[in-house]
Amino acid sequence: MAPKAQKKPQGKQMAKSSAPHKPKNSAINASRLMKYSRARIFQRKAAYKVKKVKTPAKKSAEKAAAAAFVVKKIGGDKNGGERKVYKKTPKSLPTQVASRKVQLRPKKTFKKHVRRIRSNLAPGAVLILLAGRHKGKRVVLLKQLESGLLLVTGPRKLNGCPLRRVSQRYVIGTKTRIDISKVALPERLNDAYFRRQRSAKKSAASAGGSADIFAKSDAAYAVSAERREDQAAVDKALMGAIKASGDGPMLRSYLRSLFSIKSGQRPHAMVF
Repeated sequence: MAPKAQKKPQGKQMAKSSAPHKPKNSAINASRLMKYSRARIFQRKAAYKVKKVKTPAKKSAEKAAAAAFVVKKIGGDKNGGERKVYKKTPKSLPTQVASRKVQLRPKKTFKKHVRRIRSNLAPGAVLILLAGRHKGKRVVLLKQLESGLLLVTGPRKLNGCPLRRVSQRYVIGTKTRIDISKVALPERLNDAYFRRQRSAKKSAASAGGSADIFAKSDAAYAVSAERREDQAAVDKALMGAIKASGDGPMLRSYLRSLFSIKSGQRPHAMVF
C-alpha cells in the first residue's frame, strides 16, 4: 500500500507559521536611518506606563521574599492578627496617562532684571548719540539709572543737549574721559524725574470719568522750574570739570562738533 501524501497546509496557515516577526521599527535606507525615532518607539510601545523598579545588585533571598509580600492587619481574636499577602502586578494598565504637575520657573519681573552695562560706558565717558533729535551730538555720561538707561548731558551750554535718558543701544562709547568725581548730581535725578506727565484728558479717561475726547488743549509743554535749576547746576559743575582738565579748549570744541561719516569711511574700522 502506497504511503499517503501529506496534505499541504492552506495559504493562511502557511503564512501564519512562516511569516517572520515584524519589528515596530525598520530602516528606510542603506545608512540604517530608522523610520521612527527612539521617542516615537517609546510612545508606540507604551513603555512609559510600566513602572521602573530599581533593584540593588546584590540582594539576599530573605529580603527578596519579604519584598514580594505585604503584611496586612486582620481583626478577630482567632485570626492571628495579620496576614502575608502576595504582591500582584495590575492586570491592566490605565488607558490615559495622568497629567503631571510641571514645576514652572518663578516669574522674573522687569524690576528684577540685572542691569548690565558695557565696559567702555563709565561715568565721565564721552558718547556719540545715534538716534533721537540730538543724534550725532557728543555728550557726557553722568551715571546709569535703575532702569538701565544712561543719564547724559551735552552739556546744554555747549551743544544744546539737556539732561536726558538714553539706551546704551543707541550710543557709541569713545575713549575720551572727563573726571566728574567732583560733579555733584541732584538726588532727584531718577527715572521718575524724567517720566512724562499725563494730560488731564488721558488721566480722566483712565479713571473712568467722562472727558471730551475731541477737545483740543492749547497747553504746550513747558520746562519746569526745578528742571531748569538742575540743568544749570549740572552744567556749571561739568564746565568746571572740563576747564580743570588739561585739554579744556579742545574738549569744548570736540563736544560742539557733530559726528558724521563721509564717503569711503568705514565705521567698523574706526577707533573712537
